[in-house]
Amino acid sequence: MPHKITGVLLRPTAPRGTSAVALAALTALVLTACSGSGVHGTPGADGLRDPYFPKLGNGGYDVAHYDLTLGYDPDARHLTGTAEVTARATQDLSAFNLDFKGLDVKGVTVEGKDATFHRDGQELTIRPPDDLDKGETFRTTVRYSGTPETITDPDDSEEGWLRTEGGALALGEPTGSMAWFPANNHPSDKASYDIRVTVPEGLQAISNGELTRESTKNGRTTFAWHSAEPMASYLATVAIGAYDVKKSTTKSGVPVLTAVDPDEAKDSAKALRRIPEIIEWQELNFGPYPFSSTGAIVDREEAAGYALETQTRPTFPGAPDTELVVHELAHQWFGNSVTPKSWRDMWLNEGFATYAEWLWEEDHDGDSVQETFDSVYADDYYEDAKDNEAIWAFPPAKPPSAAKISDSPVYERGGMVIHKIRQAVGDDTFYDIVQGWTKSHRHGNADTEDFTRYVEKHAGGEAAREKVRAIWGPWLYGEGKPDRP
Repeated sequence: MPHKITGVLLRPTAPRGTSAVALAALTALVLTACSGSGVHGTPGADGLRDPYFPKLGNGGYDVAHYDLTLGYDPDARHLTGTAEVTARATQDLSAFNLDFKGLDVKGVTVEGKDATFHRDGQELTIRPPDDLDKGETFRTTVRYSGTPETITDPDDSEEGWLRTEGGALALGEPTGSMAWFPANNHPSDKASYDIRVTVPEGLQAISNGELTRESTKNGRTTFAWHSAEPMASYLATVAIGAYDVKKSTTKSGVPVLTAVDPDEAKDSAKALRRIPEIIEWQELNFGPYPFSSTGAIVDREEAAGYALETQTRPTFPGAPDTELVVHELAHQWFGNSVTPKSWRDMWLNEGFATYAEWLWEEDHDGDSVQETFDSVYADDYYEDAKDNEAIWAFPPAKPPSAAKISDSPVYERGGMVIHKIRQAVGDDTFYDIVQGWTKSHRHGNADTEDFTRYVEKHAGGEAAREKVRAIWGPWLYGEGKPDRP
C-alpha cells in the first residue's frame, strides 16, 4: 500500500508532578493548535477498485481539466512536462493520489503552495499544505522529466510512450497514459484538456481536439491542442513525427484533420478520403457527431500492434482499410462519448464498433448483418478454426481477467448481442434505441446494467421487453455458445 501522510492527534505526556488542571489546559492548547491548522480531512482512496485494474484511478476528487505542457527530444528520448490538474474535492481531503509511472517528479504545488509528495509504484501521493474542503476546486501542478516508459499490458500488448522512427506515439488503453502525465487514470473520471507539445523544428506534434496555436522559436516548434469535450485519460494521445497533414470538413461542418507518415500516405489515401462520408453515415445511424473535430493519425506499421480510438483522432499502425476506419470512428460515439464506468464494460465499446462494421458492409453492397451473424454463429467467420472457437471462450459482459478484456468475445459476441436486440424490437425501434442511448449518455459514463435497463425501457410493449430480457442470460452473460437462434 502506498504511504499515506495523515493528520495525527497529539496526546501530550505531562511532566512528572503536573496537575490534572495543567494537563487539561495543555491538551486544550494542542487541540486548538490542531484545529487551527485545518487538519480535518482524510486521504482519498488510492484506487477505484476497478474489477480488473483495482489500483487505477483515485478517490476523493473529480478532475475538470488537464493542462499539459510537454517538451520532447526524440534523439535523447527525453520528456519534460508540467501538468496542471484542476479538480473538485468530493470529500474533505488531507491527501490525494495521482496515477503516474516512471519519470522523475521535480516538484508539486497545490494552489500555488509547495506540497509534500511520496511515490510508490504508480501512486503519486500528494499532501497539500492545507486540507481541502469538500466541494472546493483546487489546482495541482506537477513538474517532471525523464525517459517515459513503455508499459506492457496483461495481454502483452504495449502502450504508454512508444518510440517511433524519428518521434513517439503515446497510447493509453487501458493504463498507458500514466507513463506520460499524472492523472486520475480511470475512464469514470473524464475532463477537458489543453495539450501543448514542443518538438524540434521540422516535426509535428499531433494530439486530440483542435490546433489552436503553432509557433516556432530557436529551432523548436510548439503545437497547442484544445479538447473542450470531456475525455477519459486513456483516450488522450500525442503523436510526434514528420507527418503529411491534410484538412477538410464533413458535410455537417465538422473539421477533419489527418496526419500520416509519408511512407503510409499512398496506401492510406483511399480510406482516409472517406472519413467525411463515414461520419455522415454514422450520424444517420447513431445520432449527431459528439465532438467538435475528427480525423486520423497513421504512423508506420511497427509503431504499435493495434489501432486505437483516441478521441477525435484515431491512431492506426500502418495504412487502414475502410472497415477499420469505420470501427474506430464508431468509437467516438461508443466508448469516447458514452464511456464505460469500468473496464468490465468494454463490450459496450467494442460490440457497437464491431456492429458498425457489419452495418457498413450491409449498407455498401456487402453481406447483410444477418448473414454475418449466421457466419459467426456457424464458426466459419474466420479461416482459422481456433479463431472461431475463441468467440465463445467467455461471455462478453464477464471477461475472466484483465488480459481478456480485448479478446474476441468482447468484439464479435458483443456485436451479436446488438443484433439480437435489433431482431427483437425491429429496425425502427432499434435505431431509436441506439440514437436515444448516445443522446441520453452523451459525454457521460454508463455500464452494462444502464444499457440493459435502457433497452428494456424503450423496447416497446411488454412482448418486446420479454424478448430483449431473454437475450441477456444466454448472449450477454452465459457461458459457451447459446442455443441456435
